[in-house]
Amino acid sequence: MPDDSALENKIKYQFSAQLWKYDAENAWYFVSLAQKMSEEIRSQLQWQEEGWGKMKAIAKIRDLEWKTSIWFDSKRQCYVLPIKAEIRKKLSLKEKDQLKIELFI
Repeated sequence: MPDDSALENKIKYQFSAQLWKYDAENAWYFVSLAQKMSEEIRSQLQWQEEGWGKMKAIAKIRDLEWKTSIWFDSKRQCYVLPIKAEIRKKLSLKEKDQLKIELFI
């Protein structure tokens, strides 16, 4: 879990999104950021992207906060946030759950 100092100088985004599973064997689970929010992040912060549209972030669902990255999905034209198994298990999340997310970039 990041400490409060890790959130200093970060831009906070809040959104709700449905948890979805990528259609492949052993696939990852994601939430998609809204297209308008993705456009804003990309236009203002694209300089922070690393390879393949990856951007470091801190995510928070309920009381659980963790370091992660968002990825720009060129097919969907939005950023996606992976929700790894450890997080899904701790929060008892299932595919199609509607989640309220805080994202710090």
